[in-house]
Amino acid sequence: MKPLRTAYSFFLRRYRSLTVLVVVFCACMLVALSTGFWLPSRLAYVILVAVPLSYLWGRLSLWGIEAKAERRVDRLEQGQVMEERLYVRNGSIFTKLWLEVDDPSDLPGHAARRVVHLAPKGSRTWKVTTTCRRRGLYARGPLTVTGGDPFGLFRFTKRFGPAQNVLVYPRAIDLSGFAVPAAQLAGEGRLRKPTHYITPNAMGIREYEFGDSYNRIHWPSTARTNELMVKLFEMDPSSNVWLVLDMEKNVHAGEGEQSTEEYAITIAASVARHFFRANRLLGLITFGDTLTVVEPERGIQQYIRILETLALARAVGDVRLAELIYKEGRRFGRQTTVLTITPSTAEDWVTSLQVAGEQGTRLATILLEASTFGAPDDSLLAFGALAAADIHTFVVKRGDDLTTALSAGFDPRLGIGSLKERTQQ
Repeated sequence: MKPLRTAYSFFLRRYRSLTVLVVVFCACMLVALSTGFWLPSRLAYVILVAVPLSYLWGRLSLWGIEAKAERRVDRLEQGQVMEERLYVRNGSIFTKLWLEVDDPSDLPGHAARRVVHLAPKGSRTWKVTTTCRRRGLYARGPLTVTGGDPFGLFRFTKRFGPAQNVLVYPRAIDLSGFAVPAAQLAGEGRLRKPTHYITPNAMGIREYEFGDSYNRIHWPSTARTNELMVKLFEMDPSSNVWLVLDMEKNVHAGEGEQSTEEYAITIAASVARHFFRANRLLGLITFGDTLTVVEPERGIQQYIRILETLALARAVGDVRLAELIYKEGRRFGRQTTVLTITPSTAEDWVTSLQVAGEQGTRLATILLEASTFGAPDDSLLAFGALAAADIHTFVVKRGDDLTTALSAGFDPRLGIGSLKERTQQ
C-alpha cells in the first residue's frame, strides 16, 4: 500500500499536469500511428517540445535569486507581536514572474506567503507581523522561494537560511494585592530589620568602626568619600516558595484559552512574576509528560527558567496531585511556603498537604472551580477539606478577573459558609 500511496502522491498531486500531458501524448501517438491523421501527431510533437522547455524555464526561474529573513527575537510573551522582515533580490538580467515566497511556521495565525514579480536586478522587501496568541515552542523557516513554468508543469523550491524556533512565554498579569502565608523563618514577611550577619540584601552604608570585617567595606563609597565605608545588611525577607502545578490530564476541563490548563499556566506565570519582583526564592514542581523540578532560586534567570517550563507544560500527566505532593514533600520544611495550583475536585491531595504542613510548612492553594469550565463535578468537597485543614485558599472561576480573584483569598477561620458564598457569586 505504501508504494501505491507514494506513486499517487507523485503523479496525481505533485506532477498532476505533467501526468495529464504524458497521458495525452501517449494517446495522440497511439491515434496517429493507428489512423495516420496529422493532427494528433502535431499535438504530440508540441507536447514533446513544450515539456523540456517548461522544465528549463522552471529551472531558470530561480537562477540569481537571493532571499533573507530577518528575525530579531526568538522569545516573546503571549499577546505580543512577532515581527520579521523578508527580503528577495533578483540578481539576474531576466524578469522573474510568479515567484512564491514563504516563511513557513506552525505559529497560529502566521501568514507570510506572498507572490512577487521581480524586474532585472530588482528587489522586494516587506514586513510580516504575527500576534502570538498561544504559548509554546514553534518552528519558523527556512525561507523558501518557489518558481516554475507558465503552464504549471514543474515547480522548483530553493531554501534560504536555517530553520529557527520561537518560544512564546505564557502571559503574566500584575498581582499587586496577592499574598500567601509567610513561612516560619526569621525575617520572613514584609518587615525588614537590620542584622550584623552578611545576607544577600544590603540596605545602606555607614562609616567604618573598629572591629568591622574588611569584607564588609564598600570600596566605591570609600573612594568617593575618602573614608572607609562599610555595608549595612538586613535579614533576608524571603524563605523558599514552592509552586506545585497540577498537570494531571484527568482533572482538567475546558478547551483553548477557556480551559483550566491555560488558566493554571497563566496563574503560575503571574505568581512567579510576583515573587520575582519581591526577590523571593522560588521553585516549581509539575508533572506533565515528565516530572519537572526547578530548584528554588531568585533573580531574572530563575524567572526565565520557570517561564520556559510553563511555556512547554501540557496537561498530559498521569500522576495524581496527592502522589506528587507525597513524593516531593521531602523538599518542604519550616522555611518553606507551598502554593498549590489545581482544578482537582478530589480530597486526597488535601491530606497530602496536611502531612507537609505538620513539618511546619506554610500552605496555600489556588483552586480552579472546574465545574465552571465544563467539568461534571464541582469542587465543594475539596473546598470543605481545605477549610477543615485551615489552608489559605484562593478560588478562581471561569471568566474571573485574576487580579481581583487573587487579591483576597478565603480565610478558613470564617468557616465554610463564606466559601459557599464565594463559589455562588
